[in-house]
Amino acid sequence: MTKIEKAIAREMEAASQVVAYEELKAAHVRVLRQLEKIRRSEDEYTEAVYRAARDAAASMTIKPVPAPKADKRKKGEEKAILLVADFQVGKVTPDYSTEIAASRVALLAKKVEQLVEIQRTDHPVREVNVFLLGDLVEGEDIFPGQAHLIDSGLYGQIFSTAEMLAGLLRSLASHFETVKVFGVIGNHGRIGRWGTSRPESNADAIAYKTAAMLVRDEKRITFKETFTEGERHWNEVVPVTVEGVTKKWFLFHGDQLKASMGFPFYSLNKKLGGWNLSIDRFDYAAFGHWHTPARLVAADGKLTAWAAGSIESSNTYAQEWLAASGEPAQWLLFQSRSGISAEYLIRLGESTP
Repeated sequence: MTKIEKAIAREMEAASQVVAYEELKAAHVRVLRQLEKIRRSEDEYTEAVYRAARDAAASMTIKPVPAPKADKRKKGEEKAILLVADFQVGKVTPDYSTEIAASRVALLAKKVEQLVEIQRTDHPVREVNVFLLGDLVEGEDIFPGQAHLIDSGLYGQIFSTAEMLAGLLRSLASHFETVKVFGVIGNHGRIGRWGTSRPESNADAIAYKTAAMLVRDEKRITFKETFTEGERHWNEVVPVTVEGVTKKWFLFHGDQLKASMGFPFYSLNKKLGGWNLSIDRFDYAAFGHWHTPARLVAADGKLTAWAAGSIESSNTYAQEWLAASGEPAQWLLFQSRSGISAEYLIRLGESTP
């Protein structure tokens, strides 16, 4: 057993006797401090955090979410699709932090509920598909100087992200009969610089897995595994079927798109056309990474893609070097038998009414 694993084992053994949730969280903070003190290899660190996530989630018992009243209407069904991207939990800007991220995720859950009720005045919306598009964690060694721009290390970021995500999913489960979760990993979640650890070693994947364990007793929430042995889980093809008609979604993070400055319109068009031929035929695409909410028609008009926003604000790097900035926002879409029938950009800035 390594030094890291021994430190975690001591704290988890103490935490196993703890009943209060707040005390258990305090035990995680002590583990974080141990991790920050110990020099480690990337693979050793990854394995230790995986083990801590599994042990911590297994020790938590969370009260079940009451199911919503069943909607017995038969025709005109829609399914909701929530794009979740680029929380960058752990990042610090003049008006963004882990605490602010948590408040914006809570606001997102509330606004989804309000918008779904508007749709339901006309027709049933029983199911929500949640697409996790990566970079939910900020990371701690992605670029030089990043350590000065975060308010927590990777371990703390993972558990904060998992807690926010589990809270969002529990909120959705109280308003939808079915919650389905699919995901891809981002570039900020990688452990260390490019090539220093295995491609599947990714903090996004650990956070997703931890969140899945936190809601494991909610049978109406299903998580598709985002771990691929020996590979970076960079894409996912998701079929969404409404009243017998299936539309396929292609999910990817977006760091695969290259641009010298600004939004990569040309690269997006070229890549989507190629992936539609080489990976699978799909009707829609969703991605993050660029922090720019947008709806685009690509591949000679054959595909529609949604670029997800971010809940981060005041990215000073983007302002200085790209002359760009964006408000915190996420997409909520609705799919009917004929395809996408409604789309809402949910704004999450403090000044938004």
